[in-house]
Amino acid sequence: MDQALPATIPDLPAIQALAAPDMAAIDALVRRRLASDVVLINQVAEHIVTAGGKRLRPMLVALAGRACGGAGPEHHQLAAIVEFIHTSTLLHDDVVDESDLRRGRRTANAIWGNAASVLVGDFLYSRSFQLMVELDCMEVMRVLADTTNRIAEGEVLQLLHVRNPDVDEAAYLGVIERKTAVLFAAGTRLGALASGAGAQIQQALHDYGLQLGYAFQIADDVLDYSADAGELGKNLGDDLAEGKATLPLIHAMAQAGASTRDRLRGIVEQGDADAMGEVMAAIHASGSLDYSRARAREFAAAAVAALARLPDNAAVAALRGLARHAVERRS
Repeated sequence: MDQALPATIPDLPAIQALAAPDMAAIDALVRRRLASDVVLINQVAEHIVTAGGKRLRPMLVALAGRACGGAGPEHHQLAAIVEFIHTSTLLHDDVVDESDLRRGRRTANAIWGNAASVLVGDFLYSRSFQLMVELDCMEVMRVLADTTNRIAEGEVLQLLHVRNPDVDEAAYLGVIERKTAVLFAAGTRLGALASGAGAQIQQALHDYGLQLGYAFQIADDVLDYSADAGELGKNLGDDLAEGKATLPLIHAMAQAGASTRDRLRGIVEQGDADAMGEVMAAIHASGSLDYSRARAREFAAAAVAALARLPDNAAVAALRGLARHAVERRS
């Protein structure tokens, strides 16, 4: 069932303004801790840092901390850890997916090759663990160790689904949980933990992050079939070319007649990006973009509902705003 999100919430510029002091401190910390005496690491790291992006995951750590009444160096370090883990997965993903464009720029593997991208990704993973050990908190290490293990499971699970036309919505959501949602949930939980929040509030923010992660990724997958290529910053149809059946195509296959379904199955099995026109026709005929957008809004509404367990303040309102942004963005 489609659910409406609250209207009285801040827009993205207002959220970014609220988070700006934290984000400046986080960015400075990221730059300091990326540094290495190995020149290639610095080159790849600089390429990543200057690639843009809204730094949503570290922002979530900071806002979750402020939602629980805390802000400071520990939150910033946790945010940097989450960003390093995320960036490492991007480097590895681009190699696995053979991607050459991200956020409108050439990927690191397209410039320096696959080996350099994988190894610098490993450097970022290990640097994140150095940072978490410095905090000397067993609960932080437990959350992040469990999270990175789940992410790795998600990477392998997605690989198993490549060019598999039998992937259904439940299997698709299982990949999203591991690849995207668990890191969102870890970030928001850790922000609360660093602020000294109790178990119930930590769980509420974990639930918020998990539901937001689902919403964000479904909306992202809709954009692969609906966005302007320039705004999106990657090649439209990349998911199709990689043999990934995401929710719009999964829904279209489930709704299509037998002959269309068989044709779509063949396109997925072949990773046939040249058939994008046929796929788009089937997606539009089945209302699959509207269905997928509605599912994203359901998860965003569930994220907002989780915040009802917190006392209201500006940071909680900002978290509500990020739920709306996740499903309304165009890139």
